[in-house]
Amino acid sequence: MSRIAKRFEQLKAQGRTALVPFVTAGDPEPTTTVPLMHAMVTAGADIIELGVPFSDPMADGPVIQRATERALAKGVRLADVLDMVREFRTQDAETPVVLMGYLNPIEIMGYDAFSERARDAGVDGALIVDVPPEEGHDLVATMKAQGLDLVYLLAPTSTQDRIARIGEVASGFVYYVSVKGVTGAANLDAGDVAEHVEAIRRTIALPVGVGFGIKDPETAAKVSKVADAVIVGSAIVSRIEALAERPAEIPATIGDFLSSLRAAIDAA
Repeated sequence: MSRIAKRFEQLKAQGRTALVPFVTAGDPEPTTTVPLMHAMVTAGADIIELGVPFSDPMADGPVIQRATERALAKGVRLADVLDMVREFRTQDAETPVVLMGYLNPIEIMGYDAFSERARDAGVDGALIVDVPPEEGHDLVATMKAQGLDLVYLLAPTSTQDRIARIGEVASGFVYYVSVKGVTGAANLDAGDVAEHVEAIRRTIALPVGVGFGIKDPETAAKVSKVADAVIVGSAIVSRIEALAERPAEIPATIGDFLSSLRAAIDAA
């Protein structure tokens, strides 16, 4: 059983919803990322989603685009992100880490090399935005051979056929995008989210995480009532951006924010 599957199994037994924060690796400084990861776990994160900087982040809104630009300006590349996970694993062997990014850096490294190095570093899975199931056969096979989960996005516009197709190849969990558009783009409708999550569950047995549009404890609590995981990205990254010139303050500040989300989710 993978670390991701084990974590969701534990949470289900406890009657709890996972909190999954997203941060861009290397933003605003490469040395900030690992301490921030540990601070997020201490604050109640169950799984960490770690963004791999890429020059054309098509699914991301301006907040995360700027985070990517800051990380790239510091020279952070895929190999550096794997090194960060490896360092994180020296103190935390339990918290699942999922990379989120795009295909190009993986193609440059090579599918086999990426999958092997990711496994060796302690990565548990990846969400690769621009690899639809119809085109990812080689990558899926290579990752699964190394025991890595491949997480896929589902949208409000996904048909039941599309959901079923993704269910054939996804593992770990699926990520439901609660709003149309890019990250941080709009406010979510909790009732609409509930309907779509139920439709996904009729077809896919994996846990369903919900992200995009979760900005505060109130929306996190609403989503936690219908989802298996609450995924928060832009609300965290915007706080990191505000402290880009004071990176030492970032772990504590983000930890406090996540603690407020965790409390709201648990209370719901």
